[in-house]
Amino acid sequence: MNHVQIMSRRMVRPEPVTSLSPEPETTIDLTPWDLSLIALEYNQKGVLLPKPPTTTGGHGHVAVVDRLASSFARALGRFYPYAGRLAVAPGSNADGEQGESIAISLRCNMEGAEFIHAVAPGVTVADINGSLYTPRVVWSFFPFIGLHGVDAAAGAHPLLAAQVTELADGFFVAMSLNHGIADGTAFWHFFNTWSQFNRQGDDAISSPLPVHRRLFVHGFHVPVPLPFGKLKDIPVIRRTDGHPASVHEECILHFSAGSVRKLKAKANAEMSGTTTISSLQALLGHLWIAVSRARRLAPNQRTSYTLLVGCRGKLDGLTAAYAGDAVALVEAVSTAGEIIERGLGWTASLLNKVVTAFNEASERDRLESWPQNPSFACVPPHPTATDMVVTGGSPRFDVYGNDFGWGQPVAVRTGPANKSDGSANVHEGRGGRGSITLEVCLAPQVLARLVADEEFMSAASA
Repeated sequence: MNHVQIMSRRMVRPEPVTSLSPEPETTIDLTPWDLSLIALEYNQKGVLLPKPPTTTGGHGHVAVVDRLASSFARALGRFYPYAGRLAVAPGSNADGEQGESIAISLRCNMEGAEFIHAVAPGVTVADINGSLYTPRVVWSFFPFIGLHGVDAAAGAHPLLAAQVTELADGFFVAMSLNHGIADGTAFWHFFNTWSQFNRQGDDAISSPLPVHRRLFVHGFHVPVPLPFGKLKDIPVIRRTDGHPASVHEECILHFSAGSVRKLKAKANAEMSGTTTISSLQALLGHLWIAVSRARRLAPNQRTSYTLLVGCRGKLDGLTAAYAGDAVALVEAVSTAGEIIERGLGWTASLLNKVVTAFNEASERDRLESWPQNPSFACVPPHPTATDMVVTGGSPRFDVYGNDFGWGQPVAVRTGPANKSDGSANVHEGRGGRGSITLEVCLAPQVLARLVADEEFMSAASA
């Protein structure tokens, strides 16, 4: 029986650590990077862990859960803004004049993050990790399903929630984090910090201190005024059919380091021996071609691939430990006929071009002009044209380093948030050393054709 039962909920407040002294009532002004993602659902990711060893004292797994809650509080001590709440106030322009606008900020008031303990005694590690398709029960391991970032401002919801689910022979540890305050890099930074505190139990952990001060372009007016009279006027697209399992299916595809190297070599060789196409660009080009075939698009059908590009390391003053949002969207466009006929090298080069065209000057210009014409990322529940592929995540995130003290994760999975036909999340492969895992979400009949595509699947292993 795949029933998930909630055993307890508690509000966990940050436990101060000696290496950082938070200021309880500080306010963080959100950047255009943050605000442009606030209409998305909460970011949901988690790891599947083996069964921990039997604990002493007769408390069993209750002691494991309590320890996880305690280390979660210590991680919050470093990431204390995540225990705050979003606040809304009338906006004003650079001259201090208030108009028809609002401003959203992050109040570091230490109200806490939610911690949930659940059990799913009828679910095994093999049920999750041994299937090509993601079992529907996995989405029950994530809190705040259907909650959008802007909802936290409207209803004073926590910005972060963790759910620890006991399985028949393992644990699933998941988090849901408001996308309007942090991106995937910051998400995994927190997760890595949490696992280290649980594993080591002291302040001398290797995870770097987060940088909470937001980066604004020179002369930028803060807080950023949004041209809306009320919070509810921010455009949010909500699902009307529950999570995407009702209309889409998702599969997990693993690509070994050797397979990825072969795809990269082939892509660069087809482009006159260049070596500019990366391993990830080659793999995603391989996916784009196969998805176009599986969708049976007409040769003249427009098709696009949207990538989330991390800005850390690309903008001056933006450090690796930056704890907010710092991602931009880039889009490659072609026709299905060209994608399929011209092959891997040409297709991967389209992705390479839009990524390499991204630069600091253009991104700073975009950020500076964003308040005059704000745009918000969204995931339509029913795309009008099934011609898009969208990829988030990164094989550089330290997913399998999240050992909570009893072994490396067996797998990583994401919740139903922000998924639609054509979503593809990227993670490092469990083998590391250049291996990559894709979570691909497509219409059922399209996904069935994709996994039956021998040319595509020859590079993958289920």
